[in-house]
Amino acid sequence: MTKNATQQAVDAAIAAHRDRPGALLPILHAVQDAIGHIPPEAVPAIAAALNLTRAEVHGVVSYYHHFRTAPGGRHTLRLCQAEACQAVGAAALADHARTALGCGFHEATADGALGLEPVYCLGQCAAGPAAMLDEEVHARLSPAELDALIQAARGRP
Repeated sequence: MTKNATQQAVDAAIAAHRDRPGALLPILHAVQDAIGHIPPEAVPAIAAALNLTRAEVHGVVSYYHHFRTAPGGRHTLRLCQAEACQAVGAAALADHARTALGCGFHEATADGALGLEPVYCLGQCAAGPAAMLDEEVHARLSPAELDALIQAARGRP
């Protein structure tokens, strides 16, 4: 996305939400929905529009795991890291995913096909470890099943 297009997306998000109570989160969601992440150059404009400091805006962006500060992949693989999934192997599955993808949480693969994100509950507490590929939830995942999901995602546009 060009710098001008990025600025237009940020301006549109600010215009649409600045007068709402608690406007910061809706603005951040709108920017990420439009651009795919919250670029660092968006922070000063959002802060100025809401009469906040850049540190306050950055603090919210960095606190919530949902927000990315760099572009993600074409597909997003979210791995549950909540306690119930941890109890049935989520940490080992996350290690396997990082190795298989060659990237860590909040990063994307070198080819840009997949972004890896932590999530803290997918509602599959009795069927962990769980993951979500794009908008589809998968439960009771083994490393081999995770590999199959990754390969399927790489084959899709």
